[in-house]
Amino acid sequence: MRHPLRRAATLTAAALTAAACSAGADSAAPEHTDVLRYAAVGAAATASNDPHGGLGNESDAMRFALVYDVLTVAGPDGRTAPRLAASWEPDESLTHWRVALREDARFTDGSAVDSGDVLFSLRRMADKAAENYGRMAMFDLGASRAVDEHTLELVTRAPFARVPEALQSATFVVPEGTTDFSSAPPGSGPYRIAGGDPAAVALERNDDWWGEPAPTGRVEISAIADPQARADAVLSGRADVAGSVSPTAAEQARGAGVQVVRRPGVTAYPVVMRTDRAPFDDPRVREAVKLAADRQQLLDTVFLGFGEIGNDLITPADPSSPDLPQRERDLDRARALLAEAGRGDGLSVELVTTTAYPGMDASATLLAQQLGEIGIDVSVRVEPQETYWTSVYAQSDFYVSYLGGIGFLDVSRIALRADSPTNETAWRRADWERDLDTALADPDPASSDRALGELQTRLRDEGGYLVWGTGDGLDLARPGVSDLPTGPGFARLFVDRVRVGA
Repeated sequence: MRHPLRRAATLTAAALTAAACSAGADSAAPEHTDVLRYAAVGAAATASNDPHGGLGNESDAMRFALVYDVLTVAGPDGRTAPRLAASWEPDESLTHWRVALREDARFTDGSAVDSGDVLFSLRRMADKAAENYGRMAMFDLGASRAVDEHTLELVTRAPFARVPEALQSATFVVPEGTTDFSSAPPGSGPYRIAGGDPAAVALERNDDWWGEPAPTGRVEISAIADPQARADAVLSGRADVAGSVSPTAAEQARGAGVQVVRRPGVTAYPVVMRTDRAPFDDPRVREAVKLAADRQQLLDTVFLGFGEIGNDLITPADPSSPDLPQRERDLDRARALLAEAGRGDGLSVELVTTTAYPGMDASATLLAQQLGEIGIDVSVRVEPQETYWTSVYAQSDFYVSYLGGIGFLDVSRIALRADSPTNETAWRRADWERDLDTALADPDPASSDRALGELQTRLRDEGGYLVWGTGDGLDLARPGVSDLPTGPGFARLFVDRVRVGA
């Protein structure tokens, strides 16, 4: 089932080469110093110009991060830093937040960025909640308002102390009233569209951007679905950077004069068990699966040791993640739990996976072998990337999911409330949600983090996620490329500070 993906990736790689040649770059002699050619995760068939939708392609999200301003970003210490939003201040109830915008931001058509543009963009994100996983669900944007040209009052649906974090990274701002996204609307970010299409786009530096000018004059981003095709693009000189390559490709690149850039512990392939459907509606079956996993073997095989063993904590890199004793493999206890659940004579299930990210298919195959040791007969079905996130994700009973380093706040919003748009494990606990709301309304970061850690512990022990490990994000870069971002989540998409040397 991998061949259609490989063929599509080869065609896209050819488009990358053509784009580079049209820009005047010689793919056989890539000693250019002012063009960054980036082979990013993405499928050409699903490429989009709409920054407020689902962001299924990393290639699209990277383009949006360069073309549009966002309100806040994650700083070097992981805490929120200003971007288009210069400052923010809540009232005593933590339900009304005054957000002051920069006054020197302008769109590439020359118009000033004002509070009307920001409010329009946030409301459009809320209107497209079904596509973007409820990105603005914590806000009452109907009650929110523009106070003046550069000041917003954002209203939350309940007391909420983490508004700056909720506005991080994906709050792409477009001009107020924009309705046509067949082509990219004007942005106010560090780059502007110079040509191409969403599958293979060229960007040029926006010299009128309010921030420090980008060090690289041109960025070319191509959507390439297959991880090996992305790696090959760098190894052959057709690209300068390949995002999210396989550990095998990283090992091969070590001896090829190519840099391996590690983004520590940002990739997870949690195995989803639906808690509302048999057999995983029985907590004993879920616990048996968690106890049967050989986490070290999975880490060594899937990530070649580039990462850390998981402890079934869904966001282990989050500052609020608790420090708990490591869950160890215990086959005898796993078999006993299956017997207690009336499954002592065996159990047959189907595990669905894909090849969208390196090792997703291998993790399913290996886990199936491990579960066979406790009497669970697992058949593995591999689905193509183009349909996986629409036909399998948040729908199947037992499948391999993906998390790219986003924090617990985002995961709790999109997947852990009863009404979350992608509640993939069917986690519905009213008391847990009440405690979550209390923790998010706590203005003291330390006590809030402790409460969030307790919630993650309960989810680990009772929920439907097997998180056997976290792998390092692995990017390949040609010699001379420097300052690639290594942060988690959306932080890896902001490549406006990357330099390309001779």
